[in-house]
Parts: sequence; C-alpha cells; structure tokens
Amino acid sequence: MMPVATLQHRPSSSYIRPLQASDVEPLRHLLVETAVFTSEEIEIALELMTIVLEKPEQKDYIIRVYDDGEILGYYCVGPTPATDATYDLYWIATKPSVHGQGVGRLLMADAEELIRSRGGALVIVHTSSTARYDKTRRFYEKAGYQEAARIRDYYRRGDSLVVYGKYL
Repeated sequence: MMPVATLQHRPSSSYIRPLQASDVEPLRHLLVETAVFTSEEIEIALELMTIVLEKPEQKDYIIRVYDDGEILGYYCVGPTPATDATYDLYWIATKPSVHGQGVGRLLMADAEELIRSRGGALVIVHTSSTARYDKTRRFYEKAGYQEAARIRDYYRRGDSLVVYGKYL
C-alpha cells in the first residue's frame, strides 16, 4: 500500500498558476489516478489543454494549475457562448492523495474569482449522476452550487446529467 501524501503547508492561492506544457503529462496521470473519468473524458480534457497551449489567443478556455512543486490539481473554465455573464466550469480535479485537504476548495475559489474578475455572474457545472461521482456532487454542493436540472439517461442508460449552478 502506498503512503498517502499530505500537504506540507496550508493550501495557498500562491501555488495556482496558468497551464504550462510540462503540466500535461502530470495532469493526464492525475486524471487517470482519480479513477472517476473515462478514457474518453480524459482525452477531451487533454484536447482542451492542447487548445490552451497551442492557441494562447483563444478566449474559450482558461486553465489554472495548483503546483507546489508537484501538480496537485487544476481547473478549466470558459465563458458560455451566446451569454452575457455565464461561465462553464469544464473540469476541476485534484490528486486523490490530497482530497479533503483544501486544494479543491482553493481551486474552486480561484476559478470563481477569475470568473468574477471577467464580469461573470453565473457558473454552470455538468456532472454525472452515477455513484462514482457522489463525492464530486457533494463537493459542488458544499461549495454553494445548487442542482438546477437533471436529464435522465443523458450520458448513457443509468447515467443522468446533473447540472449545478451558482450565482456569484
């Protein structure tokens, strides 16, 4: 059994920075390690990273990484097309070894502050209804997100889309 890593410090926003090319492989590993995302979902996350890195002028996706010498988490947000002040939280993930230690909460707070600073007023999150996403849904609810919609069998039979929203 591998030892569980713990933070050697209090989580701090000073460790959050923009995505760099050297982050892609550690983030791929982090996404696999969560044991939540399908291989298709991981490929989509990696595609978004490629877009951010190869097209820095694009405005659709913003990715920030929590890096204290080791990549411990990240998020990806972007303005929702054809809206005035709505943003989508596309991804937020942390290494399982630091779950419950505040890294995810800090990343969420940073994402919300970034969205506010760009004139955003509403954040929308899409997630799955399956049991493997139970912790994810609780995380959103603890962060003040409210379930706004549920579409049965959206992803596949037995896997509904759950939409959360939060006004900033």
